[in-house]
Formats: sequence, structure tokens, C-alpha cells
Amino acid sequence: MSTKKYIQNREGLPNWSNPISHAVVANNMCFVSGQLSVNRKGEFVLGSILEETERAFGNFFAVIEKSGFTKEDIVFIDIAFNDLKDQPIVDQLYSEYFEENKRPARTVYQVESLPFGGKIKIMGTAVKDKLELLQERT
Repeated sequence: MSTKKYIQNREGLPNWSNPISHAVVANNMCFVSGQLSVNRKGEFVLGSILEETERAFGNFFAVIEKSGFTKEDIVFIDIAFNDLKDQPIVDQLYSEYFEENKRPARTVYQVESLPFGGKIKIMGTAVKDKLELLQERT
């Protein structure tokens, strides 16, 4: 049987006004909704691709942590850009965030537009080892 936990507007996460969850945890998996350059008040903050990527990844990692997972549990990241010319900057940050031999699978693609005129949206999936989950529950 699947046990689901919905991660919504928790302390330390952006306070979204739209009707979605930051993440859904089902059994040993965490599915993180698209994270944007949004501050803790839920206000969108425009900036350079570097600034928006740092803020979006910061939100992504905060959601992962509040969901009971770690950066090492991340297995897949999906990155939407409004301009693929920005990918080298994002690739540089990505290589700093994840160790070379432990980088999650990833897709990147360009979209016509992102909410609020943003430059990047990051979403992904984390998985805990089932043995680790059993140890946490006992």
C-alpha cells in the first residue's frame, strides 16, 4: 500500500498561493514540483540566470530536505530554460552542487516562456533506499 505525504507551504519553503504541493512523497520516492526563483514570501525575484538558478536550486534542495530526503537521494532533475544559451552557466553550478561520480540523471530543454518571466524552472525526483527507510521508521 502506498503512503503519501504532501509537502505544502512549510517553514523555510516559498509560500505559494497557487493550489499545488511543493512535493509529494510516495513510499520511498519524492516528486518535487517545478521550483522557480521565488523568495520565502512567495514573491518571484527576477535576476541573472546565475541568480535565478541559485535561488531555484536552493528552493529545490529545501523541498528535498523538508520532505525527509537528502541531496544524495536525488536521482533525476528536469530543467526548463527560456534560453538554452544559458545552459553553460547552469552546467557550472550543477557540477558544483553534485559530485562528479554522483550526478543525477538530467534533462534540459527550452520552453517558450516560464511563469512570471523567469529564466529557469527545476523539478526532480529523489529515492531513498528501502533499507534506509525501514531503519528510519523503527
